Amino acid sequence: SHATRSPSSPQPAAPRVTRPTWGRLGSSGTNSLSTELEHGAFVANLGEDLGLDVSTLSARRFRIVSRAGARQHLEVNLENGILFVNERIDREEVCEAGGTCLLHLQLLVESPLELYRIEVEVQDINDHAPTFPWQEYVLEVAESAVPGARFPLESAQDPDVGTNSVRTYQLSPNGFFSLEVQTRSDASKFAELVLERPLDREQQHAHRVLLTALDGGVPERSGTAHILVTVLDANDNVPAFDQPSYGVSLPEDAPAGTLVIQLNATDLDEGSNGEIEYSFSGHAPPRVRDLFHVEPRSGQVLLKGPLDYERASLHELYVQAKDRGPSAVAVHCRVLVHLLDVNDNAPEVTLTSVSTPVLEDAPPGTVIAVISVLDRDSGENGRVSCEVSPDMPFELRSSFRNYYTLVTTEALDREAVPEYNVSITARDMGSPALLTRSTLTVPVSDVNDNAPRFLQPSYSVYVTENNAPGASICSVSALDPDCQQNAYLSYSIADGHIHGMPVGTYVSINSDSGHMYALRSLDYEQIRSFQIQVQAQDAGFPPLSANVTVYVFVLDQNDNAPVIVSPMPHNGSVATELVPRSAGPGYLVGTVSAVDADAGSNSRLSYQLLQATDFTLFSVAPDTGELRTLRSFLEQDATRQRLVVQVRDGGQPALSATVSILLSVVENMPQTLSDFSEFSLPPEASSSSPLTLYLLISLGSVSLTFLLRHSWQGGSCSGGPPGYYKVCLSPESAQSEFMFLKPCSPPRNNEKDPGNLPAPGNYPVHGIQDQSERQCFLPTELLLSIGFLGVSPQRAVSEMST
Repeated sequence: SHATRSPSSPQPAAPRVTRPTWGRLGSSGTNSLSTELEHGAFVANLGEDLGLDVSTLSARRFRIVSRAGARQHLEVNLENGILFVNERIDREEVCEAGGTCLLHLQLLVESPLELYRIEVEVQDINDHAPTFPWQEYVLEVAESAVPGARFPLESAQDPDVGTNSVRTYQLSPNGFFSLEVQTRSDASKFAELVLERPLDREQQHAHRVLLTALDGGVPERSGTAHILVTVLDANDNVPAFDQPSYGVSLPEDAPAGTLVIQLNATDLDEGSNGEIEYSFSGHAPPRVRDLFHVEPRSGQVLLKGPLDYERASLHELYVQAKDRGPSAVAVHCRVLVHLLDVNDNAPEVTLTSVSTPVLEDAPPGTVIAVISVLDRDSGENGRVSCEVSPDMPFELRSSFRNYYTLVTTEALDREAVPEYNVSITARDMGSPALLTRSTLTVPVSDVNDNAPRFLQPSYSVYVTENNAPGASICSVSALDPDCQQNAYLSYSIADGHIHGMPVGTYVSINSDSGHMYALRSLDYEQIRSFQIQVQAQDAGFPPLSANVTVYVFVLDQNDNAPVIVSPMPHNGSVATELVPRSAGPGYLVGTVSAVDADAGSNSRLSYQLLQATDFTLFSVAPDTGELRTLRSFLEQDATRQRLVVQVRDGGQPALSATVSILLSVVENMPQTLSDFSEFSLPPEASSSSPLTLYLLISLGSVSLTFLLRHSWQGGSCSGGPPGYYKVCLSPESAQSEFMFLKPCSPPRNNEKDPGNLPAPGNYPVHGIQDQSERQCFLPTELLLSIGFLGVSPQRAVSEMST
């Protein structure tokens, strides 16, 4: 308990601050402040002393680092950098032992990391008055005591230290006793009553004196006790100890009941006058009575409570002995118990997180945490070494004694190790050594250092033509090993054109899922393939992206019926042809020619005779469309034969077209044949004939859009350019032989760039071979134009060759 300050006592002066020498890691300084200051009392201006920008203290997390569970006596105002009292400080509570009382503070400021160590000395104020164990006690003195005899008195206790503790004792004036003040080994004071003149019990059997204890504080405080000195009849002999003072050493971990010392006092009297009892004298403080016990009969001093070298390394015991006879007089001795330090305190590790999580691109040497270690033992038992696991990318650097910083030793990679559990081991130098392990979890924060990566190097998509607009055609997907927003991906289509139109008019993509949709119905006959660039971009800063090529191939549907090129009706009439009556079996009457804009099996054509005046007279080759006689004409055969030829493609379902042909059987054939036309040209027809003019007009109109390609090749029919239809004409007959063959397949992924395919609206060019086995390739539109003119392909080739 604390003594109440008198109204006239002055308030504590402003704390005296000794300005330290400040610096970065490892700097230290000492400040002083008075105890008993209230909350908010000024201690020091740390912002000014450190030379810090006060406006950045909050952002830099300027703070005091304390051990876990420790009371925060002082705090820093981040607005002005003032160190102030956070809670009332009681020096007697903070530092139980005497001597200098220091508060060790570690100040931490980040960005960049700076660590300061300061010591705040708590200066004692005289806030306690001396007190005696009892307000009144009895001292028995034999009347036989001679002048000069000394009688130890009860000591006063003052929790204050230094000059504020008990300074001296005073005794009220009397005619028999004086007072002598003695000093113990710990500099504390106690008083002894000294007999100045002989006592006479018959004259005065008791004496009353007032003992006053005074401290050295300002203002001075005091405490009093009344002493009743009783004069006893003479007792011839008093007990005597072997020696006035004893010394003993005891390990601090000694268990309760341990014998501290065996005291021995002797008395020459007999009987009860010679029986001695031992006990603590009034000098023994309460702390001693809690730790030790004196056996009254045997004089053994036994250990009663737990010892702690770190709290007090020396205990001073005062034991008295007196006999059991009447007028017994007590004698005193002093026992000094020196404690031996034992390594009974394991190191304490305090982890102060500084920069967690740590960025994965943090350079080596980045400070992660500040670590303080404390061992309450002394000497080698209190020396501590600290280390971390060797397989970690971290190390400990010592800033000053018992303080370490945990720093990185190499670059981190969150994608490889997202979190580290760093084991920190603190080991003292005692025997046996004690150690403490503490684990610090260091999460690694992600930076955007990984670009997205598509699951495939490229995508090939096959879409059947005539698809519904808005239909999903495929889905692309990418991964990003980063996390959070650095791994959030958005998909987009790069700008570009498909046959002159923006790519955005053909396809779209869902930015979140990567699903792609066709915005229009595709037509194989207009566009067979195209490619687009899809980009995946993360949401990091700066954002990273990756591209992938999506090849879209349009698959053909059987949506085009065959178109008969030859023979073509003229002015709505039926195509006619002359057949000599003398023609024998196998005579080539003509060839039905047709084209189909589809591809593959959808464009594979077959011919059949659907209707005929006489099915026994004519036949059509299913593959070539050649119309030939099956037998010779008979007299009863009709001179006009009507035939209906059907052309069917190979699609599912199949589409077809028909043509009606009227054959006239004549006795004599004209010199020039007209190949399924309703008119014939005179033999003298030349390049200046109307037919030539019609062909030139058709050719000129078609050439405005398409390029006429000629490819001359001797021998048998061979393939034309990619994407072109081929038609071969036989040289064996003067009649037209127009055969539709399979078109080339669209290029595959590993072949020619799909972007080089014919533009929308370009039809394949068909090959026509004249009678000299020369093969030329003509656009379909030109063949159709020739057909509308009623001209056979062979005739057209002949005219153009001319």
